[in-house]
Amino acid sequence: MPHLTSRQRAHLRSLAHPLKPILQVGTEGVSEAFLTSLDEAFRNRELLKIRVLDTCDLTLKEAASAISEHRPEVEVVQTIGHVAALYRPFPEDPEIELP
Repeated sequence: MPHLTSRQRAHLRSLAHPLKPILQVGTEGVSEAFLTSLDEAFRNRELLKIRVLDTCDLTLKEAASAISEHRPEVEVVQTIGHVAALYRPFPEDPEIELP
């Protein structure tokens, strides 16, 4: 997937604003179990938020980087505080129309 333009990223940020984090990165960091949960969450939605807990040894930027490394099709839309918004379009018939 090509990288998002700033306009597309801004559009996704506006869509992600009302969302609540649905996954948490805890003491195990970005583990295989977390990545499996992430894949499961992306089966039902294209845009989601994750939260990095205080008990995690990774910073939010490190966790987002690790997710991008293990799942290159996932784009990090935004990182604020302990929360990151992630985007992965459906392979067929994406729901979110990017500008």
